[in-house]
Amino acid sequence: MLPWALAVAALANLSYPVYRHYDFSYSPDTRSYLRMATGRFDSVSITRRYRVLVPAAAAALAAPITQGYGHVWPARASAQWTLRFAFYLINCLLLGAAGAIWYNTARQAGASAGAAALAMLALLTSRWAAYEAGLPLTDSLYAVVFGLGYYAFRRGPGAGWAIAVALLLGPLAKESFIFLLPWLMWYGRRALPLSRQLQLLAVGLGALFAVHWAIDSCISAPATESVTNAISHTENIRYSLHRAFNLKGIGELLSIFGLYTLILPVAFWRARSTPTVTRWYASLGLAELLLLAVVAIHMLLSGDLGRMGYLAAPVACTALALVFTHSRHLLRPTAKA
Repeated sequence: MLPWALAVAALANLSYPVYRHYDFSYSPDTRSYLRMATGRFDSVSITRRYRVLVPAAAAALAAPITQGYGHVWPARASAQWTLRFAFYLINCLLLGAAGAIWYNTARQAGASAGAAALAMLALLTSRWAAYEAGLPLTDSLYAVVFGLGYYAFRRGPGAGWAIAVALLLGPLAKESFIFLLPWLMWYGRRALPLSRQLQLLAVGLGALFAVHWAIDSCISAPATESVTNAISHTENIRYSLHRAFNLKGIGELLSIFGLYTLILPVAFWRARSTPTVTRWYASLGLAELLLLAVVAIHMLLSGDLGRMGYLAAPVACTALALVFTHSRHLLRPTAKA
C-alpha cells in the first residue's frame, strides 16, 4: 500500500492546479465525460460514448459529497464543480494504483525498492499524469489495465488476478484494448492459462456489448455506427506520422517523460561501451519491444502522440528503475589503460 499512497499523494499535489484552473474550452473529451457522468449520452462523440466506468464512478462519488462541497467552497457549489472534484479524486486513486503497479513490476524485474520508487515518482511528474489525474478523463483506468498486463508478465505464476482484472475492465476502458489483447493473452499465459483467459474475455466483451446496446437504445443510435467510427480512425495514421517527424512532434514525444527520457539512451550507451559495467537492460527483451509497438499503434490511430505515448510508462518505469539500481556502476569512471 505504501507505493500507492506515495503515488496518490504526489498526484494530488501535481494535478490540483489542473483540476482547479483548466480551461475546458480546449478539451471536448472532458466535456463529453462530464455529460456522461450526468447520464446524458446524446451529442457525446461515439469514440468516447461507451467508456462508462470512470464517469459512473465519478457520478456515484459526487452524490454524497455534494452538500459538503458547497459549504467548503461556496463559490464552486455548482453540480459541475462537484463532478470535476469527483473525477479528480477517482483519477488520482486510479493513476496512483497504476503507479504502484509500475513500482511492483520494476521490483519483479530486479530493481531495488528505492530505485523503483524514484522511477515511479519520476514518471508521475509528467504533464500527462497531471492531465489524467486532474481532468474528467478515463485514461487512468486504461493505464491500470496496461500496468496489470505488464506486471502479470513479469511476475508469472501468482499474477492470474492481474490478467483477470485487465480482461474484465479492458474492453470498457478503451476500444483500442483490442490491440493490447494479443500481447496480453500471449505474455500472460504463464500467469493464467489461455482457456481461462478466454472465459474472462467473454465476460468482458459481454459487458461491453451490453453497454453498447443500452446506450444505443437510449439515444436511438445505429449499431453500425461503431464500426464506421473504428474504420475512420485509420485516417489518423498519416496525420500522426507527419506530426511525429517534424520538430514540434519530436518535442512532444520527448515531453512524454520529460528529461528522464534522456537517461535511458545515455545509460544504454554507457553500459554498452564499458565492459565492466553491469548490463542493466539484460532483463528487457522482445516482450517490452512488442508492448512498445502496441503503444505506437495507439499513438498512430489516436493522433494524440503524447497522451497515448504515456501508456509506455510501465516499461519506462522498469527501465529507469534498473538504471537507478545500477547507477553506481554506470557513473564509475572508466579505468585508464
